[in-house]
Formats: sequence, structure tokens, C-alpha cells
Amino acid sequence: MLSGVAEITSSSGQPREYRVEELAAAAGITTRTLRFYRERKLLQPPRKEGRIAWYGEQHLARLRMIGELLDRGHTLGGISELIGAGESGRDVADLIGLRDEIAAPWSDETPVRLGWDELLAAFGDQLTPENTAESIAQGYITVEDDGITHISRRLMDATLALVAEGVPLAAVLDVSRRTQEHLDAVAEAFTELARDHLLGGLAHVDDLTPEEAAGLTERIRRVRPLARATADAQFMLAMDRTVRAAYDKLLSEGC
Repeated sequence: MLSGVAEITSSSGQPREYRVEELAAAAGITTRTLRFYRERKLLQPPRKEGRIAWYGEQHLARLRMIGELLDRGHTLGGISELIGAGESGRDVADLIGLRDEIAAPWSDETPVRLGWDELLAAFGDQLTPENTAESIAQGYITVEDDGITHISRRLMDATLALVAEGVPLAAVLDVSRRTQEHLDAVAEAFTELARDHLLGGLAHVDDLTPEEAAGLTERIRRVRPLARATADAQFMLAMDRTVRAAYDKLLSEGC
């Protein structure tokens, strides 16, 4: 079910039903918009009692889902296709974008191209076949006839700055490899946490309704920045502990 869609019951304990004006008000839309959605077959048919149309919780959930999809940039035509495909039994999770969201890149790195002349000016005699091969092995660069493309401008800038400060390129690459191994383990831990405690719906993905799939997609979007914030905070705390310990050891050895 979508986030924010609470269980709505009447005073008798039965699921609440709405007239068209009440449903529109609960969904935060006009009755004209609601009727337009009905005409476009975006909303399930109501229960009829004489000339009165009664709408239920599933209608409110559908309207909220439509609103969220519109906020994400979907068109009404696209939403209609998603809903129709989901009701006909096709893979709703894929249609709503759940799998795309899971597989979406976490990084926002931009690649950078450097020619051989620029590289030679920056690294001098440290631009060796061994260092180049190590960069390729770590997955950071691809080599062309006229230079290289690095996958991350920020990492490339940091490497250039460290070498300019006198740190050997081979040492930078060694730290890079060791850091990458530890960070892969951190990413694995976060993935296990999300899989085991947050994304249980993925175990029955074929049974998800469009509302549930959209809700799970939103949950993934909320969790992403939490993982980044946690990893960043823990890294800084680890640096505090490690630098303090190294400094204390240096002082004790100097006594």
C-alpha cells in the first residue's frame, strides 16, 4: 500500500465508503478531476446503490497512487497503461518502476577525459604501465589512443591533488584498492539490511498490487539517503578514532 494511505474505517468498524464529493475531498482533488479519472478508466467502478455511487478504500488508495505517479512525471496516458497492464496480470513491479529504482545508480559521479599530454604533465614518470594497469584493474579508467576516461571527476581530482602534495601515485592506488575492498563489504552489509528488514515485498513481487509496488518504490527512495548518511557519519567517526590513536602512539614513541 502507498505511504500515507491509512486504514480507514467507519464508526461501526466496517471499511468506510465515500460519496463522490467525499472521496474527492479525501484525495485532495476536485470532483471534476475524479470524474475525469473515471472516464479515463483510471479508477475502479464504484459500488452502485440505486443512483448513488459508493467508493471505498481501494479507490482512495488508487487516487493517491495516481497523484504520486503524476508527481514523478508520469503522464495520465502512461498511468492508464500501467494500471491496465497491472490489472491484466503483467509484472506490476517492473511497470511501476520498482526494479528500475532498485537498480538505479547510487553515485552521481561524472566521468572526465584526460589526454596523454595532460597525464604526463600531472604524473610525470609515475605514469607507468604498472600504474595504468592497476587503474584499469580497479575499474576506474578506460584507455583510448589519445588518452583515458576516468569514471569519477572527483576521484581523479583527489588523485591529482594527492600526487601534487608528494604522495606517490602507486601509494594512492594501493589505498584506493584497500578502500574499495572495505567499502564493498559496507555496501554488502547495507544491502543485507535492506533485503532482510525493509524490502520483504520483493519476496512476493509477482503478487504486488500497483499500490504496493509504488509504496515499495517510495520506501527504497527514502532509504537511499539514510544509507549514505550512515556510511558518511561512521567513516568520519572512524577517522576520529584512528587519527587519535595514531597521534597518541606517535607521542608515546617520541617520549
